[in-house]
Amino acid sequence: MSSSEGTVAELVVRCLENEGVRFVFGIPGEENIHLVDALSRSSIRYVLVRHEQAASFMAEVYGRLTGRAGVCSSTLGPGAINLLLGVADATTNSTPVVALSAQVSTTRMFKESHQGVDLVSMFAPVTKWSELVVTPVAVPEMLRKAFKLAETERPGAVFLAVPEDVEKSPAPQDAQPLDVNRPRPDEPSELQLERAVAVLREAERPIVLAGHGAARAGAGESLVRFAERLGVPVATTFHGKGVFPDDHPQALGAVGFMRHDYVNFGFDLADVVVAVGYELQEFDPVRINPAGDKRIIHVHRFPAEVDRHYVVDVGLQADIGRTLDALGERASVHFASSEEPQRIRALLADELEAGRADDRFPLSPARVVADTRTAMGRDDIVLVDTGALKMWMARLYPTYAPNTCLISNGLSTMAWSLPGAIGAKLARPDARVLVATGDGGFLMNSQEIETALRERVPVVVLVWVDDEYGLITWKMDLELGHSTDTGFTNPDFVAYAESFGAKGYRIEAADQLLPVLQAALADDTVSVIACPVDYSANLELTSSLGELDEPLA
Repeated sequence: MSSSEGTVAELVVRCLENEGVRFVFGIPGEENIHLVDALSRSSIRYVLVRHEQAASFMAEVYGRLTGRAGVCSSTLGPGAINLLLGVADATTNSTPVVALSAQVSTTRMFKESHQGVDLVSMFAPVTKWSELVVTPVAVPEMLRKAFKLAETERPGAVFLAVPEDVEKSPAPQDAQPLDVNRPRPDEPSELQLERAVAVLREAERPIVLAGHGAARAGAGESLVRFAERLGVPVATTFHGKGVFPDDHPQALGAVGFMRHDYVNFGFDLADVVVAVGYELQEFDPVRINPAGDKRIIHVHRFPAEVDRHYVVDVGLQADIGRTLDALGERASVHFASSEEPQRIRALLADELEAGRADDRFPLSPARVVADTRTAMGRDDIVLVDTGALKMWMARLYPTYAPNTCLISNGLSTMAWSLPGAIGAKLARPDARVLVATGDGGFLMNSQEIETALRERVPVVVLVWVDDEYGLITWKMDLELGHSTDTGFTNPDFVAYAESFGAKGYRIEAADQLLPVLQAALADDTVSVIACPVDYSANLELTSSLGELDEPLA
């Protein structure tokens, strides 16, 4: 009989199985060995990682793609603290995660003790709930509460710490996992629908802004029906890319760039904004409503945050898809077709096509985006790390399905994309998965190449190489007229990848990138592609957009 049999550790694992957990990402420590042992005898696959931060990112992306809480695990003290970044990222990105850590025994928790820190207080500001499991009998209720809170709108992260002596203590004989009850989709209020219809009937130029909440709710088809029924253009946030297909005639593209972009002109001309699943953390609403004079219909599962540039006329807090269908049926209005979406899409397409024909080396950012799009299928997944490349990918990468271009726009942390790709591939094994990352972010969690290889999770890592923190250089150049302390040197990325047993590629001419991408994506292993990028285009872009001060229509 295993030493974990009949213990609280085994009870925790049974509760996880009851919640439908398939993977736990983490690193074992001395204080949670009973939990890891119990997992090894369960239906759950324990994915051993090389840094707890990476485990939290894997859990986050898995939760984002499945809608069910991703689970990460660590030991106490430093291991738990390493989970903190991904846990905070999950909460700010409204993504369900349950983080479990060990804690010092209750017999020494009250005093100064080796590796003892107040983890519950540390995690509290970045979670929906942070608590200590102080008694075995509470385990089933606390685990059920953790998953319920993590997965219920608004999703986020939950943290539970299990003291070492509690983990290995006997489980109560009558302790059993609780029934899992998931909320039913709720119908919108008839009164609020009537009020929203009145606003739409008075509108002259309404526009839809679709955010990440629409993707989480699976409301893409309802959004298309609503837009077509009313004849309104649709823009998405960076975080919501793909929830409205970029090749739809009414698509405007993504909004959120640091300068007044083409898509912003759609908002300049609008008098009503129908915000669908939009959350203020995605970008500041002053960017689309600077005067605070637009009427706003807020469609989401929860009320809007308060902001003077986002004053809601009508709030519809219900199932997003059902709300859009009901609102579209009742509105009985259709707005005249405008050339605006077509013109905006044409401007973005022209940029992309100019990039596709740009043979400079190092490569232009637009060329990298164009070749990436050509290599990827409509339902393949690209994870875009934070940095200068995020701006280029968010603006120019056409996206056709929800959650196929993943961008962190809540906390916007660096280095989430490589570990996140492992979570993505485990969540969507049929999709090809590509990481687009800068060289700065890549090296922060590149050790997870070994995890991907050991776990037989094929992913492709495309490293945009510029030997500096390019986004900070860009911002410094814009605001200070110069940059400082952003440059660094890099290893030989090909040799580095091969030292793990992965495949490494070095791009040495513009026409090499596309065939290398295609070959790597077709391979059943981990590949790293080092692609030098010419970011002189950054200032050219912001300069050209800065001259766009007149509406397009």
